[in-house]
Amino acid sequence: MKQLLLISIFFCSILQASAQKKQAYQIFDAKGKKVSYEKMLKKLKEKDIVLFGEFHNNPIIHWLQLEVTQDLGKTRNLILGAEMFEADNQTALSQFVNGEIDDKQLAKDARLWKNYPTDYAPLVKYAKENKLFFAATNIPRIYASRVAKGGFEVLDTLPENQKMWIAPLPVAYDAELPGYKNMLKMMGEHATENLPKAQAIKDATMAHFIIKNYKEGSLFLHYNGSYHSDNYEGILWYLKKAQPGLKYGTIAAVSQKAVNKLEAEYKGKADFIICVDEDMTTTY
Repeated sequence: MKQLLLISIFFCSILQASAQKKQAYQIFDAKGKKVSYEKMLKKLKEKDIVLFGEFHNNPIIHWLQLEVTQDLGKTRNLILGAEMFEADNQTALSQFVNGEIDDKQLAKDARLWKNYPTDYAPLVKYAKENKLFFAATNIPRIYASRVAKGGFEVLDTLPENQKMWIAPLPVAYDAELPGYKNMLKMMGEHATENLPKAQAIKDATMAHFIIKNYKEGSLFLHYNGSYHSDNYEGILWYLKKAQPGLKYGTIAAVSQKAVNKLEAEYKGKADFIICVDEDMTTTY
């Protein structure tokens, strides 16, 4: 009887501990089935190019980016790249990674995001420590801003030495892609047909520099806002047009009140979907 009582107390303690457990994130596959970090990593290792979609200010996602990078680097030759660095800042970024300039000089020479020190510096320093190439893939923001106001046509007026920082012209564009159509809906009365074009030139440019810096046998791991690769669109649409034979993997970030079950609207966003608690503190 005493032994039975002890067993009952033991199991009650386990159930109580489980009920009190707060889970910060959960990984799902495209169908909404829970998967382990290890399974996700195993699948990602098989790819040529992986697009890691993020929330720019989410500490859990940034921590997982670093973990995934370090773990993939144990068995694959990595090339890194990110939306957060504009193509015309490639020289400064490479100089830092190669140990030619320090953090202060990088901050002077490159247009770093305000959350660079907390969220992206660890990835860049990993590249530096492991002698990896880190690609600055995004279009200079001034050009994207011009497209938002005047369409793709404004890019034709750029000097040839500035066109090297954007995707080759003319840029393919499908206005019917759901991601671009949804941008117009989200902006409501403030939307213009040039707004999704500005998004598209970012997507096209990032895809261009990913392909340009990809090397056969390596795994190119790219960090970008989740919207740039959600639903297998955006960057991936351009990548597949340029190199349909490569093996691509995608990760998306979503947030929910409860992370134990993926809401229907998020299924199919990516090969792997990282669901984080919506109450998670942010880095800005």
